[in-house]
Amino acid sequence: MGRTRMAWAATAALVAATSAVAAVPAGAATTTTKATACPTGWGSQAETRSAATMKSVTNVRTGRHDCFDRMVVDVPGAGTGRLGYTVQYVSRVHQDGSGRPVTVGGGAVIEVRVNAPAYDADSGRPTYPARAGQRLPGVNLTGYRTFRDARFVGSFEGDTQIGLGVRARLPFRVWVADGRIVVDVAHNWTGAR
Repeated sequence: MGRTRMAWAATAALVAATSAVAAVPAGAATTTTKATACPTGWGSQAETRSAATMKSVTNVRTGRHDCFDRMVVDVPGAGTGRLGYTVQYVSRVHQDGSGRPVTVGGGAVIEVRVNAPAYDADSGRPTYPARAGQRLPGVNLTGYRTFRDARFVGSFEGDTQIGLGVRARLPFRVWVADGRIVVDVAHNWTGAR
């Protein structure tokens, strides 16, 4: 009889445990944890897209995100198919035409070259109010984890150059959206927040 009693007790415990699980309604809210890792797989080698446009650069802006700092170069009217660029780490940025070096602060420097002018092709008038060697107008990098400095290098023969100073040589990605080129630079190599 001892075995029968133990079998009944085990069966009763199993039925009770199963009933407790089944008692949770199917539509009940569940708790999920927020992902703690950032995207990885970005690199630090040059990225190039060989399209070009005569639509003009009108603005450069930046933003802070959980995993990266972002720079956006606005080229309204260019769509996506005609936007080209070269983005790469360099030891020093040199202005096209003159070859003059432009000092950019930070532990590493990324040259952002957009295949679009920062001037009106017909009149030659600037479409982006920046001066060579000066900080980008309206860009304040205070509080950024990765970005340290952003300088307008120049616009010559349909190309616009920007020097982006970053904390260290970190992974980045470049992508194109309608009328803009986006450069994201990660906060670190590990994907940790």
